[in-house]
Amino acid sequence: MKNRSYDLVVFDWDGTLLDSTGAIVKAIQAASRDIGVAPPSDEKARYVIGMGLREALQYAVPDLAESRYDALVNAYRRHYLSGDHELTLFEGVETLLQELRAEHRWLAVATGKSRVGLDRALGHSGLGHYFDTTRTADQTRSKPHPQMLEEIIGQFGVDPERTLMIGDTTHDLQMAQSAGAHGLAITHGAHPLDVLLECQPVGVVDSIPDLANWIKRSG
Repeated sequence: MKNRSYDLVVFDWDGTLLDSTGAIVKAIQAASRDIGVAPPSDEKARYVIGMGLREALQYAVPDLAESRYDALVNAYRRHYLSGDHELTLFEGVETLLQELRAEHRWLAVATGKSRVGLDRALGHSGLGHYFDTTRTADQTRSKPHPQMLEEIIGQFGVDPERTLMIGDTTHDLQMAQSAGAHGLAITHGAHPLDVLLECQPVGVVDSIPDLANWIKRSG
């Protein structure tokens, strides 16, 4: 792989590797009903996926009194965690990670989940050993701020231009742009294609097998 373009490959988690978009939307809506406020639309709830949880809920349910967001956060966690063990990875994820490891690339996760939430997800999925490092929204600033990705890049001393950030939302792609990295959009998650294209990703794929082929050709 002497001629490869990327030494560091960073993945978003929800909606990119894990098929969790629908579950997150339903948990946001159910949590809103629990505390007696109108739930956000599917579109609005999908938009906030990838952001840190509190920031996401403040955007999705903007008219709530500040003192009530803790209750909304707790209700969301209750609903999401009741079924997260049943969520599945997108087809081809583990095969892709195995291939990238065999090519001696650094692999990382940059996610809007909490540290506890990501560790739980990595445990359920069995993927933790594939990643050299991970960052969560409660360890650093939430997407789309670049700090999360900048910390990962700095940990390995990699040129940002040789870093590929893969995600299903504009938050991922904007973070990559701001960090000087390349963002690649995958369309099977939270944000629609037309919105992703506005961020001018270096590539667009529709599935994990498509992603594997893109990396073989261009990565």
